[in-house]
Amino acid sequence: MTNIPTDDGPWLVVGLGNPGPGYAGNRHNAGFMVLDLLAERTGSRLKSHRSRADVAEVRLVGVRAVLARPLSFMNLSGGPVGAARTFYKVDPARIIVLHDELDIPFGAVRLKRGGGDNGHNGLRSISSTLGTRDYLRVRIGIGRPPGRMDPADFVLRDFGTTERRELPLLVENAADAVEMLIKDGLEPTQNRFHALL
Repeated sequence: MTNIPTDDGPWLVVGLGNPGPGYAGNRHNAGFMVLDLLAERTGSRLKSHRSRADVAEVRLVGVRAVLARPLSFMNLSGGPVGAARTFYKVDPARIIVLHDELDIPFGAVRLKRGGGDNGHNGLRSISSTLGTRDYLRVRIGIGRPPGRMDPADFVLRDFGTTERRELPLLVENAADAVEMLIKDGLEPTQNRFHALL
């Protein structure tokens, strides 16, 4: 079983983050970083859309896809994602959400379908709006905060100096994971990327 939906509707690939230049380098914006790389790979530019997201209609690994970057703050991501899903008539099984993950070591990429939000307000908002948790997640490892730092403060800080040197590879791997997920399905992609790090 490949976990690839059988209809030929588009995929919706959503990068999570907070809008505005002040947040651009934050750990919480890892999803935006991966989405931007996917847009760059397809030679497309994200443009404002009535779903309250910047979107680009592209072909990823030869398959129709919509890249979407919500213009809302992270904890209100569900509104733009739900609107884009309705506009483009996307089955939730074909939605891929790219997001930072505290419980995964920095540099690792993990994938899953469904599950809880693990305290991630962006995922909570999306699950609530879609009425299902049964969408795909590409989880970008940012690691745990040092010492007793509040996780909410940690995710809203920029990546550290050492991390920034390794960040391009992490973003590349996550973008590769999205492409493989669409092409080959969940299980083969998990087998490849979960073996790394």
